[in-house]
Amino acid sequence: MYDGSSNYYASGAGQPRYMASQPYGDNGGSQPYYNESFAHSQQSMLPGGNASTYNLNENRSYYDDPAAFRDNVALAPVGQNRDLSEKNELYASPKAKSQRKAKIIGALVGFVVIAGAVVAILYFTVIKKKDGTSTSGSAGKNSTTLNVVSGASGSKITMENGTSFTYTNPFGGYWYYDPNDPYKSVARPQEWSPALNETFKYGIDKIRGVNLGGWLNPEPFIAPALYQKYLNNPTPAVDEWTLCENMAQDTAGGGLNQLEEHYKTFITEKDFAEIAAAGLNYIRLPIGYWAIEKRPNEPFLEGVSWTYVLKAIKWARKYGLRINLDLHTMPGSQNGWNHSGKMGKIGFLRGPMGYANAQRALNHIRILAEFISQPQYKDVVTMFGVMNEPLGSDIGKAPLFAFYLEAYNIVRAAGGTGEGNGPWISMHNGFLGNSEWIGSFTNADRVTLDQHPYLAFSQPNADPMEAFINVPCKAWGQSTNDTQAQFGLYNAGEFSLAVNDCGLFLNEVNGGSRYEGDYIHGASTRIGSCDPWTDYQNYDAQMKASIKSFALSSMDALQNYFFWTWKIGPSAVSGKVETPAWSYQLGLQEGYMPADPREAAGACGNTNPWQPPLQPWMTGGAGAGDIPQTFLASYTWPPTSLTTVGPPAGLPSYTPTGSIITLKPETATTTASGVKITKTADPGSGWNNPKDNAGLYVEIEGCGYLDAYVDPETAVPALCVQSRDVSRRAPEPIPSPAITPPPTA
Repeated sequence: MYDGSSNYYASGAGQPRYMASQPYGDNGGSQPYYNESFAHSQQSMLPGGNASTYNLNENRSYYDDPAAFRDNVALAPVGQNRDLSEKNELYASPKAKSQRKAKIIGALVGFVVIAGAVVAILYFTVIKKKDGTSTSGSAGKNSTTLNVVSGASGSKITMENGTSFTYTNPFGGYWYYDPNDPYKSVARPQEWSPALNETFKYGIDKIRGVNLGGWLNPEPFIAPALYQKYLNNPTPAVDEWTLCENMAQDTAGGGLNQLEEHYKTFITEKDFAEIAAAGLNYIRLPIGYWAIEKRPNEPFLEGVSWTYVLKAIKWARKYGLRINLDLHTMPGSQNGWNHSGKMGKIGFLRGPMGYANAQRALNHIRILAEFISQPQYKDVVTMFGVMNEPLGSDIGKAPLFAFYLEAYNIVRAAGGTGEGNGPWISMHNGFLGNSEWIGSFTNADRVTLDQHPYLAFSQPNADPMEAFINVPCKAWGQSTNDTQAQFGLYNAGEFSLAVNDCGLFLNEVNGGSRYEGDYIHGASTRIGSCDPWTDYQNYDAQMKASIKSFALSSMDALQNYFFWTWKIGPSAVSGKVETPAWSYQLGLQEGYMPADPREAAGACGNTNPWQPPLQPWMTGGAGAGDIPQTFLASYTWPPTSLTTVGPPAGLPSYTPTGSIITLKPETATTTASGVKITKTADPGSGWNNPKDNAGLYVEIEGCGYLDAYVDPETAVPALCVQSRDVSRRAPEPIPSPAITPPPTA
């Protein structure tokens, strides 16, 4: 940890379990940012006669009027923010409104409230399109239209199950969902974040995001009650593999249907509304590959979670949130940790099934990329994390980069090259250190490097929370600036408020903790009890203030981030959250997470702020896709060799002759009360580019295969007679329009 000198961690401290050593700069990194631009100025009559007027007044404050409160969220003076010159050119500030006009508007609103003349719900649905046209008006003009498919703060939301809640958004956000036009993306999460049909200027607009961890890929510390139920079984549930095995045997308790009940209840539409109301504009959505398919001997619940991925897309669209779809698991496991699906050893790009497992993962990436690149989804699912936390030290840099490059080609083949064509591609750094990435993937189209900077998994010390406040600035700020300038967009796909490994099942089920000295995977000296860190109900004012300051420092240093995670479920034993440093939602409720993430601007001192913009090729502009031939030749697919087993030519592999599998879209069957479906929208075929019609990797008929999760130290079996596809996938031009029936192999 930082002690005021050049040392940021206690002597002898090990690196975090989920994080490789980070390059620590001496200068604190920051990016002062308040978005001064307003993309629209509208009025909306809300239920009960309350009216909201979103306006720029003389002191450039944001007011809700005539509601019973004023937010007084002051916006930075125009022209004084060093990193917004490009954004200000793109989103010009609205013309100052005359005092006379403001008085007239105020009088009219007051008259409506006093007279009680509001007997209908007026919602704004007029949103400016990217091409400058509009559906029935312009977002930059004050206009309203009678429509029950949109609303601002104070409007009522009825969910699919019939329950209702009041949409509350203190930041000028608005929702939009029309079941008769369900793929229209015009909602805005906050005034300062671009609406879904507006351009998100990466490197200028900030990603302020949160993970929905543990929802569709349940982890023990996030959903502990699921695992506690089987804690005393002969084979306890320690990962999703053993959880599914235990559930399948527990027919009296609901069997595998318990997982779908978790999907239904752990995260709901209301969470998406609350995320927007928290000032966040992005969601990272982790999923398991079994959302697509599984092998017969794999116990996972196949396909069901995909239904909830579609719900997530629908709800994100409704509340103006963008999604980073994160493929959290790989066949064989990419890191051996419980959240990879099966805890143990790494069998992805390692061992006798390492190459075949990678081929299978490329199938999953391709199927997902084709789906999310369709016009119906690409404005919502704007980023695709093709693999979570591969352990690069075990896999090896060369095989890892070769896989990433092949995955890149697959995603670009599905969506095309250049801004607006398919998603950004997020590549986790594999814990290799940023120096291994600088100079790699030059001119790759819209690639963002993902890091997961955790302090929790180092050897702890006895320092109080306030001693850690400046650590993110010292440890991450300069590295973020340097990497963003030299590589491209840099995002923290995960971080938390934890400074030690206290918490139920945080390391693993019954894994103990370093802090209390009972960590099962290595000797550790007991520091003390974890109770003061986990008993959030007894945090005093100083503790809450210190945690909040740490959060602000982290946000400022990391700049573009996704907090891990939005929600932690309660323990089945204590009935409360046992890992409070990992729950954004709980932090808001308890007051140790900032209600407005813009408070983070300047927390690190502004000594060396990020200077935008990113280079044009980094954001899909000139030069995007022109990766140097020397780099392409260095990381061919298949890779030259895999760690411990040699060239893939001597390993079991699949053949690219399988029929194409497409993911099914959601079919609208239910909707909010009072909204009648009168027409059917085109949900897409599931496959964006019909020219991408090569077969999927499948088993060679007549050949036997080892288990995907076989011990990587197992001897390589004798090869079955097989043919191989050793060519690299090359992107194909995408015809327009790209909505066609699924191609046949």
